[in-house]
Amino acid sequence: MIERIVKMGFAPDQVDAFIEIFEQNKNKIKNFDGCSYVKLLRDIKQPNQFFTYSHWESEEHLNNYRNSALFKGVWANTKNKFNQMPEAWSVNLVE
Repeated sequence: MIERIVKMGFAPDQVDAFIEIFEQNKNKIKNFDGCSYVKLLRDIKQPNQFFTYSHWESEEHLNNYRNSALFKGVWANTKNKFNQMPEAWSVNLVE
């Protein structure tokens, strides 16, 4: 299993629009083949900083999602709201 963490910073006036995009798509993402978990986290000190946290069966499943029409649509509607470059990590549980 792969755990995927994506850090995103948004222009303050775009935060509500991003949350709406996430709400509209979270179940589609969770139901995508290979995904078993997806959450949205918000930084407590910087309310325009968000993290998505998801579980994927394999890197292949994650890549299939990243190459899907679903991801491309969500990303197209999200990336124009950033005020900084997003960062992403794919990690495995050590313990």
